[in-house]
Amino acid sequence: MSAKYLVIVESPAKIKTISKFLGSDYVIKASFGHVRDLPSKQLGIDIEKQFEPKYVTMTDKKKVIQELKTASNKAELVYIATDPDREGEAIAWHLVQALKLSDDKVRRVVFNEITKTAVKAAFENLRTLNVDLVNAQQARRVLDRLVGFEVSPVLWKKVKTGLSAGRVQSVAVRLIVEREAEINAFDSQAVFRVKGTFFDKEKTSFEASVDHDFVDKEDARAFLETCKSDSFKVVDIQKKDSKRSPSPPYTTSSLQQDASRKCRFSVSKTMQVAQRLYEAGHITYMRTDSVALSNDAVAAAKTIICDTYGEAYSSPKKYQTKSKGAQEAHEAIRPAYFTKKTAGATKDEQRLYDLIYQRALASQMSAAALEKTTVTLRDSSVDHPFLAQGEVIVFDGFLKLYQGVGDASDTKGFLPAFAVNDAVSIDQIDAKQRYSRPPARYTEASLVKKLEELGIGRPSTYAPTISTIQKRGYVSMGFLEGKQRDIYLLTLQNAVISEELKQETYGADKAKLLPSDIGAVVSKFLLQHFDEIMDYNFTASLEKQLDDIADGDVSWQEMIKRFYDPFHLAVDKTVSDAERESGERELGVDPSSKEPVIVRLGRYGPIAQIGRTTEDKKAKYASLLTTQSLDTITLEEALDLFKLPRELGEFEGEKVTAAIGRFGPYVRHKSTFVSLKEQDPMTVTMDEALVLIRESVEQKKKALIHEFKKGDLIIKVLDGRYGPYISAGEKRKKNYKIPKTVDPKTLTLDICLTLMNDDPKSKKKK
Repeated sequence: MSAKYLVIVESPAKIKTISKFLGSDYVIKASFGHVRDLPSKQLGIDIEKQFEPKYVTMTDKKKVIQELKTASNKAELVYIATDPDREGEAIAWHLVQALKLSDDKVRRVVFNEITKTAVKAAFENLRTLNVDLVNAQQARRVLDRLVGFEVSPVLWKKVKTGLSAGRVQSVAVRLIVEREAEINAFDSQAVFRVKGTFFDKEKTSFEASVDHDFVDKEDARAFLETCKSDSFKVVDIQKKDSKRSPSPPYTTSSLQQDASRKCRFSVSKTMQVAQRLYEAGHITYMRTDSVALSNDAVAAAKTIICDTYGEAYSSPKKYQTKSKGAQEAHEAIRPAYFTKKTAGATKDEQRLYDLIYQRALASQMSAAALEKTTVTLRDSSVDHPFLAQGEVIVFDGFLKLYQGVGDASDTKGFLPAFAVNDAVSIDQIDAKQRYSRPPARYTEASLVKKLEELGIGRPSTYAPTISTIQKRGYVSMGFLEGKQRDIYLLTLQNAVISEELKQETYGADKAKLLPSDIGAVVSKFLLQHFDEIMDYNFTASLEKQLDDIADGDVSWQEMIKRFYDPFHLAVDKTVSDAERESGERELGVDPSSKEPVIVRLGRYGPIAQIGRTTEDKKAKYASLLTTQSLDTITLEEALDLFKLPRELGEFEGEKVTAAIGRFGPYVRHKSTFVSLKEQDPMTVTMDEALVLIRESVEQKKKALIHEFKKGDLIIKVLDGRYGPYISAGEKRKKNYKIPKTVDPKTLTLDICLTLMNDDPKSKKKK
């Protein structure tokens, strides 16, 4: 290698961008993220030695480390240019340890954006590793490992095997579980709301509403009766000047919320797209809780605003970060170059860049000047006046940039020109029944907002937290169909009141976070026995202590010790004293057997049971449908489950049945089982079942390459989702890999037996 210097970055995507700014003396290589971590199957922490972590090289990074070692041995200096946050600092430290780099050979390079100016400035302002930032990251990793490793076995013993717990994740699940409980307990109240369309003297229509709720239909009808005289006039006009200021530039959290609302991006997708924009040099670093912009960025924005819109639209300002736990002195997320109005290699990147560009530029623009008008209409016989409200933009300011983007969509329309005592006439007045709504379920973005408000988590942890609780099955992204209910609509038109009974759908939800039964049971158990780690304030205080470690104010080992001693006592106490938790609810009595009907968490998921198993008799069991919940299922719904399996009819001399199994609802014919994705096993018809069965049989025929018999053993060569493989056995099938060098069509019985015998899994079992 002819180059004198080695530069190590996290992502290979940065290499191309950074190499443009450095000369031929530099070679750039990537670490591909973390290179060392705690061992996966051991605690990896020496508690007696002040919680000393025992790091190991990650299996998939051994080759990377070897390549970096070879390159670093040839280099005069090694510049570590990992990301400018705690995580990046920790990766830099692990690289130094893994590559055994001496202090005199390594330099730390930090830049907040991948531009020529920023990269050159970073190489002119080198620094040493920030051990305080490294320790803050180590403390977080050790904390999370201690909680996971000590609480998870308790969950296996007391709730269900295979479960796991996380320090921040468990608190996030608690938020979702408690919100669902609020929704289930919510008592919806109905009222009538009155809204009318009127004409002014020029026959221009406008809308006005009554700022009063009517408790029932009779009350609403009585009010409409008083409006029949149609002698309304303007009794008051209030005009008020107001202004609307632009929002500050994006932080990680606010970008995730806006990308969810405007682009329908998940939290993790937002971060992936932002990462690509950052690595390509289009935006500043995307993990930040700062709203500040650099002086250069403010000046660049001012130039663009003045040149494009005029000086009246420019209002340079410095935003202050209010977040108590702002962990890094970063800038907000902004374009690297304000002169670049569009950027991104894909449509998603372009859409996200547009959001970032407009938000950052608008933050430096003037406030919009508005005139709000409220017109009061009254009839001498009416108890409650009508109010018509309008909003006029006097000076658009930052809204000039945002027109058509959605942020100005709540601007109300113009009202006609009125004077006090002007007469107006009724076109139509509606009194519509409305039900109060329960609190909204969390979206990924609104959960991030809530976590941020509580001081839980940091920009780098939001996306992994939300991803983890979904992967563990504690929470799912739900789609609820909703139910129908009747609502009354009373209409006054031409002095006649008509009544109409309509239907509306309520309770429907799309792309919201729903707790699973296992998530609810685990949350209840942890709250009961580990109330401290589930406490919002306590979790936020731990985050604050991690910030103090990053500032060099607190020893990370002391902080861990203060947490660990009472926590470990709680673990021991729970293991010895706690009862098993299954989320059991008794719904009532089965009318035919007079036995109790119970729902609870079973070995393979939520189940209903009639009676309890004793020496004399066995309980009857049935799995809950995926749309049902332990907390909300009714006695009638539970009893319906015992009507399964349902016999749908006969096909080719064999019964066709619908049932629920370990993996959900299905239909069965002979040895063919087909999962029901859309149909309900309680209502699926014979015709629908036959379509699914025939499709499944046809797919199996297409997948079959060979079939052999060896005594009672049936061996099949099949073309599966991930390529050809060997399947042996009927009831207890075992699958074996076919080497890529072997053509599955040329396989014989003897070759199959050899491949099965040589399979690593088979040898391991022997």
